Amino acid sequence: MAKGPGQYSDIGKKARDLLFKDYNSDQKFTITTYSPTGVSITSSGTRKGDLFVADVNTQLKNKNITTDIKVDTNSNVFTTVTVNEPAPGLKAIFNFKVPDQSSGKVELQYLHDYAGIRTSVGLTANPVVNFSGAVGSNTLALGADVSFDTKIGELKTLNAGLNFTKDDLVASLTVNDKGDALNASYFHLVSPLTNTAVGAEVTHRFSTNENTLTLGTQHALDPLTTVKARVNNFGKANALIQHEWRPKSFFTISGEVDTKAIEKSAKVGLSLALKP
Repeated sequence: MAKGPGQYSDIGKKARDLLFKDYNSDQKFTITTYSPTGVSITSSGTRKGDLFVADVNTQLKNKNITTDIKVDTNSNVFTTVTVNEPAPGLKAIFNFKVPDQSSGKVELQYLHDYAGIRTSVGLTANPVVNFSGAVGSNTLALGADVSFDTKIGELKTLNAGLNFTKDDLVASLTVNDKGDALNASYFHLVSPLTNTAVGAEVTHRFSTNENTLTLGTQHALDPLTTVKARVNNFGKANALIQHEWRPKSFFTISGEVDTKAIEKSAKVGLSLALKP
């Protein structure tokens, strides 16, 4: 088990990954290649109905500096420069998008045995300032996530949460959307040998008095094949099967059925990720 509370984004992550990660209703293909000099090029394309979007990402690593340059079908260029550990536990990230001159942002991340801090600021005259932090241990973590828009002088984001981890059980509670949404999640690793786990998430929104409950499970049929399923209180049922047919290369088929409108066609998604 890793030391420290991690970052604020790690609160509830186990349950979120179990319930939502890898589910897809589109067709997505990703291919990664490596040059002899160590440059990696990742090409991806996603078909959403009649719309097709694609991008090409080039990554170059030089000692502790990683540079990512991504170009999408709209001719946008996204650049991210990451400096890993200029000091122990510290990471610095600089990113911007061309031609959007106001998209520049600098981010600092710091991990400690008893704290995790992430802060960022936009490179504009009136930037958006973000701060998130978690304190505690690998058993109990408390955290907050705040975003302030200096242009209008208002909070854009105000979230808080806690995470409890005990052996193979993780429980979390968060308050999101400036107190409008209360979210509780639960993750339990039933069998490490087969990676069998169950999870649940319930969200109550005070403004609409609406509750959303999602239940899910996963199980490894063999060391290379995993199946997952989830269902929510609105009658949406999802399932997927993912096979690692070669190291780091995955083929995933997922589907969704509305059990309250069974006459509707099921949604089917395909995902193929290839790495050498």
